Amino acid sequence: MGLSLGKQLRERRFNEQGSRQQGYRLRGHAKQRELHRMIVMPSNNSSGIVHYLAGKYPGTLGWLLSPNSFKEPRAWLPYAIDNGAYAAWTEEREWNCNEFFDLLNRCNLSRYKPKWIAVPDVVGDKQATLERWYEFAGKIRGYGWPLAFVVQDGMTPIDVPHGADVVFVGGTTTWNWRNVESFCKAFKRVHVGRVHWIDKLEFCERVGAESCDGTGFFLCGPDSIQAEQLAEFVSGVRRSQNQMEMVA
Repeated sequence: MGLSLGKQLRERRFNEQGSRQQGYRLRGHAKQRELHRMIVMPSNNSSGIVHYLAGKYPGTLGWLLSPNSFKEPRAWLPYAIDNGAYAAWTEEREWNCNEFFDLLNRCNLSRYKPKWIAVPDVVGDKQATLERWYEFAGKIRGYGWPLAFVVQDGMTPIDVPHGADVVFVGGTTTWNWRNVESFCKAFKRVHVGRVHWIDKLEFCERVGAESCDGTGFFLCGPDSIQAEQLAEFVSGVRRSQNQMEMVA
């Protein structure tokens, strides 16, 4: 016996609702894949909370290792190598070439290799950074790892050398944030330096950055606002138009 017209309509509405819900789920999974592509690399931080979050949310956290801050690489923490130029600049001291190559040699002995190396640069100086690239890139290429070119104030995408595998958006802070999006549009692999707050994390992710780093996430301890926001970020929580939403 066939279904009554009322039952047929109810069944049709039920099926349509199920199809819409399935569509929402599929779009949610697509959104999750897109949003989780960026890796956050707390600089030189080996605290327990970093390992815990990296294990709980694989592929969302890593390390950025700097000269004089070597930590034995771990399988669950992808890492990259900084050159230490920005730290030297902020501390008003001369950059140490030997410390940088010592870090490379120690990482070369590890079974886990870095995602890339930041070729030495000069903060805020376009010409001097290009000169350092041509001085050091060939030597560092011998390690067999991808090279990151650190862009500086006054640079545009056409200034990036052809041999660069990754673009590291450095420079002074104001210039950095004004130019992140343009470099993300021009290159597939972009790392953003000095990202310390949730709004900046989400901005970098939206414009397509592969990774970012920062020292401020745990400066005030694992219970600080920044640490809690980072934990939310790697878990999939996003803040959209001043509202919290969970990436399904």
